[in-house]
Amino acid sequence: MAMAAGACCCACPSPSSSPSSSLSHRPRRRRQMLTPVSMCCSSSSSSLLSPPSPPPPVPAALALARGNGGGGRLRIFSGSANPLLAQEISCYLGMELGKIKIKRFADGEIYVQLQESVRGCDVFLVQPTCPPANENLMELLIMIDACRRASAKTITAVIPYFGYARADRKMQGRESIAAKLVANLITEAGAHRVLACDLHSGQSIGYFDIPVDHVYGQPVILDYLASKTICPSDVVVVSPDVGGVARARAFAKKLSDAPLAIVDKRRHGHNQTEVVNLIGDVRGKVAIMVDDMIDTAGTISKGAELLHEEGARAVYACSTHAVLSPPALERLSGGLFQEVIITNTVPVVQHQSFPQLTVLSVANLLGETIWRVHDDCSVSSIFQ
Repeated sequence: MAMAAGACCCACPSPSSSPSSSLSHRPRRRRQMLTPVSMCCSSSSSSLLSPPSPPPPVPAALALARGNGGGGRLRIFSGSANPLLAQEISCYLGMELGKIKIKRFADGEIYVQLQESVRGCDVFLVQPTCPPANENLMELLIMIDACRRASAKTITAVIPYFGYARADRKMQGRESIAAKLVANLITEAGAHRVLACDLHSGQSIGYFDIPVDHVYGQPVILDYLASKTICPSDVVVVSPDVGGVARARAFAKKLSDAPLAIVDKRRHGHNQTEVVNLIGDVRGKVAIMVDDMIDTAGTISKGAELLHEEGARAVYACSTHAVLSPPALERLSGGLFQEVIITNTVPVVQHQSFPQLTVLSVANLLGETIWRVHDDCSVSSIFQ
């Protein structure tokens, strides 16, 4: 399993750095972190990625504060869902994770105690609600409650992967909208803000009655793709379903307005899909399939089969969230994909690795966003 990530300032375990990654340690980087390097073939000087705009100047006082590890009222705590990602975020910010005690009682109940004062502090709780979703969600709620009762000034739930996001609307009668229910739970527990990465649908933001900072993992994946020696004219971006067209179109625009293809599918039930048709031309092209998440990999693998049948030269799979429920590993490692590129919003354990898998770290992206929220700076300007 190939690993790629931004640089980390301390000796914490993290994925190895990608040579093309422009996300660097906080005191030495600025908005350049999201500026992809050029991607082109050796015989062409044209860039696959749109030319970046020059980064705006950094105020001297802010740069000095960052260089000195400013933000004495900033606290970051990690739940048990993805402690490695939380550690990388704290390394990027040049600080240590807050001390917290989390344990399970014999009957499965969760106990949380903060081991340091957070009175008057801006607290950020890093806890994706990945599998086991219910356990991790309940743990997040109890962490929020502990911070509220400890008189934290603000509490931000940093949720790299938001579970239940797919239950965002009623497709049939008498169904629940669990995404709204979870949003209510987080709000009522005492959170003042949510920081989420690549929500399944933008409408989920409206389910929260508190501010939501929605960040995207695309810049991290684009930065990695920039190291690939692929000619711009050979690339076609593919949406694995009609619902992901907007996401794929935005991705293609960053790749010098690469052409777009769409896989037309029919869903017969949860995790059950049937590929029907391909809209667009992929013959002789390098197809880059873009999706927000890979669960059982049924949609993306069937789409890859169709792309090969239609004459695609190679197929890459790019996704922010890798849930990898069985039988995802068998489908992804079966030879359909040249490379499967994911991020570490959901922890990937050793037994889930296979040769075509590349894991990128979103720690620097989340760390930069956390600092901007704490410092009352613009978050959207990261992606401009």
